[in-house]
Amino acid sequence: MNDRAAGSVDDVRVLFVEDDPAVAQMYKLKLELDGYHVEVAPDGELALSMARSEPPDIIFLDIRLPKLGGLEVLEALRADPKTQAVPVVILSSHSEKELVERGARLGALDHLIKSKTTPATLAGGVDGWLKH
Repeated sequence: MNDRAAGSVDDVRVLFVEDDPAVAQMYKLKLELDGYHVEVAPDGELALSMARSEPPDIIFLDIRLPKLGGLEVLEALRADPKTQAVPVVILSSHSEKELVERGARLGALDHLIKSKTTPATLAGGVDGWLKH
């Protein structure tokens, strides 16, 4: 039994969008160890398709992705009534001011830098982002 309230972490579905399999696996493993159900999408098109078919509780989204960039995915998510309210946190190696500002304008809750965000830090923040 974990120390979380009813509506436990086991019910939380995470979509992790990352094209580097090693990076995706590292974060996925920590999130799953903490009890989250995690699906990984290796490109923007698949991420959008997965989010639309079964909207997750939260999305961690890379910016530089094959097929469809992260900010384009975010824009499409916000334009779709089925996914417009899903919390999105950008997790990227890129922190250029324009990217951060555009992500915020499109409704991203946060913009995390991979080199400064451990899997434990990411997993520890999920509850707060879900309350937004």
